Amino acid sequence: MFPCVAYKCLTAPPVALLTVIQNTSNILLSLSFSLSLSLSLSLSLSLFLPFHSEFLDIWDVDMMRRPNEINKMQHHTVSYNSDYLVVRRGQEFQVKITFNRPYKPAEDKFAVEFTIGSSPQFSKGTYIPVFPTSERQSSWEGRITNTSENTVTLGITTAANCIVGKYHLYVAVMTPFGIRRTRRDDSRALYILFNPWAAADAVFLDDEEQRQECVMTEMGIIYHGAYDDISERNWNYGQFNYGVLDACLYIMDRSDMPITNRGDPIKVTRKASAMLNSRDDDGVLVGNWSGDYTYGVAPTSWTGSTEILLSYASSKMPVCYAQCWVYAAVFNTFLRCLGIPARVVTNYYSAHDNDGNLKTDIILDDNGRIDRNRTKDSIWNYHCWNECYMSRPDLPTGFGGWQVVDATPQETSDGMYRCGPASVQAIKHGQTCYPFDAAFVFAEVNSDVVFYSRRKDGTMDPVKVNQTHVGRMILTKAPGDMTRLDITDQYKFPEGSKEERTVLEKAEEYGCKREKSNPPEADVDLVLPTLEINMGDDFELSLEFINRSDQRRVVEAYISGSVVYYTGVTSSEFLFRDPTVTIGPKKSVKEVVVIESKNYMKRLVEQANLHFIVTGKVKETGQIVTAMKVVTLHNPKLIVTVSDGGRVNEEMMATVEFTNPFNFSLEGVYIRMEGPGLMPPKFKYYSLIPRGSSLTWTEFFTPQRAGSTRVIATLDCPALSQVHGQATLTIAP
Repeated sequence: MFPCVAYKCLTAPPVALLTVIQNTSNILLSLSFSLSLSLSLSLSLSLFLPFHSEFLDIWDVDMMRRPNEINKMQHHTVSYNSDYLVVRRGQEFQVKITFNRPYKPAEDKFAVEFTIGSSPQFSKGTYIPVFPTSERQSSWEGRITNTSENTVTLGITTAANCIVGKYHLYVAVMTPFGIRRTRRDDSRALYILFNPWAAADAVFLDDEEQRQECVMTEMGIIYHGAYDDISERNWNYGQFNYGVLDACLYIMDRSDMPITNRGDPIKVTRKASAMLNSRDDDGVLVGNWSGDYTYGVAPTSWTGSTEILLSYASSKMPVCYAQCWVYAAVFNTFLRCLGIPARVVTNYYSAHDNDGNLKTDIILDDNGRIDRNRTKDSIWNYHCWNECYMSRPDLPTGFGGWQVVDATPQETSDGMYRCGPASVQAIKHGQTCYPFDAAFVFAEVNSDVVFYSRRKDGTMDPVKVNQTHVGRMILTKAPGDMTRLDITDQYKFPEGSKEERTVLEKAEEYGCKREKSNPPEADVDLVLPTLEINMGDDFELSLEFINRSDQRRVVEAYISGSVVYYTGVTSSEFLFRDPTVTIGPKKSVKEVVVIESKNYMKRLVEQANLHFIVTGKVKETGQIVTAMKVVTLHNPKLIVTVSDGGRVNEEMMATVEFTNPFNFSLEGVYIRMEGPGLMPPKFKYYSLIPRGSSLTWTEFFTPQRAGSTRVIATLDCPALSQVHGQATLTIAP
């Protein structure tokens, strides 16, 4: 007769699960129970007790979980593709409870109970009873917002620091025979997330434009390339897609993170930065910088996070493969999905030194030529990490706000491959002692590039210090726009300023070692041009030697051109010249080197970066001149088009076109395509695209949501990667 309820026998339960204390003015329920044991005690009231119409009984519980109802609309969770109620903590939501008769506040006693985890306990905040009267309240507030005949609408305000995750709801009523409680029903489960709209929440972000961008926006732009030749990569974060929220919670489950820690954004982000990589905990993504992606998906081929997260959650195995922007993009999805404001950041010329100092060491032989065998430090052309927004009660006032977290496995922190959260303000002000990993991030944006001359006896002398090369520019996507936002000034003071010197001195106090020597500058300058070159083109590299002295100068130069990975690691050298350049007083001379595509094309690795380093010794003074330049070759584009119109639930068509512009065939080609609110990730394989030939791939899709969105596509094969295309469209309701 009452399918949604069960009776808890209080006369002689085999385990002491429930104690009822009754007096003339109040009924107090104190619970400490194991849910599985509690459910096993459920007995049907109709089997053991005669029906008594005067007792309050539960007929129905309405979670008000539909997208057009008040809960999801007020909690900014309408976009979640979930059949369950999704709300944010620290903010009221409503539940409708229908009884067998009108509720009488003076006589009837009921509570709504929430449980999370396998062994809910009141003392640990994993069992929370909520009462409808102001006289009796727990850590979560309850109030009756409406009464209509037999239906009571209860407003429930969760604590702003409560555990984030999937809860189960029960309704319990007091009868003369004991407590009558609803059975466990998955339809009454709900998700509670972090709430950047609630001032009492640790992730509160008091900027609506930033909240819309860093929590609600699904389509992102990740910047790559070089600081003077910036490229963009579209990415579908897909934080609202079906199954993604469960996948994010599974990551925390897989990490064995105590359920009681899951309300603290500091602990959640630190644990997640370890779990997003697979190095020491079978986390989400396997890193691979080798160029061989035979047993997985090439990092440059991914278009979004959904496929990666769903694959990990279903297979329980790490997904192959990732590089820094993939780690950052998937981490961004995790953070936004749980309600933590987050954005992907790109640092151009990011230092990764191997001996824990503030120096990136480049070793030259005594003639001024780079010694690649002894040069171990690397400067990444760019490196992507995440910023997330939260208060930092563990740090002094002023160090909350944006925090760096990085899932790319570079160095261990407290025994695991993870990084952060590190306060951006702490990094800017040289407070590298503050947790977590501020010193590592500080070095990534502040290292000096030091050139050492190695003598034949093995001793080394610093001959040049470049203090401006590393951390040249730090970018993220601008809120509410498809343009970039330069945030370099949030990480460091202007180069050469008094504030910068103070910061570096402060960092030294905390153990960051710098190069103290100040070798005299050469009176010859060396300038390399900025080049924009298409892949497969021949081009000229014009080096300009400028003599600032009043005397003639002779430079014995070494010009090296290498194919490098974006991490700065050399793959192979394709060019070497050693000209001797004579420059008159106060004159300049240009040395032109012709670069033929046949010399570099067969050596290219993914991302197609050419790295030119020019070093030399001035014969008259013994001074060293150096210059470095990264040239990112521009790839052909995919042409993506969509059919006209565009309405929710009306079929549309997307077409991807590509023409092979090279004089060689492309083999083993994968094309991937997806779009937020439009289509799930799809891919198509082509075994061969002959030189000069074209392909066309068409997919039908049905838009699920109104608004502006994009279809994005990538092409990837062993000989060609980083080929992108996108089409922007607006879907009408």
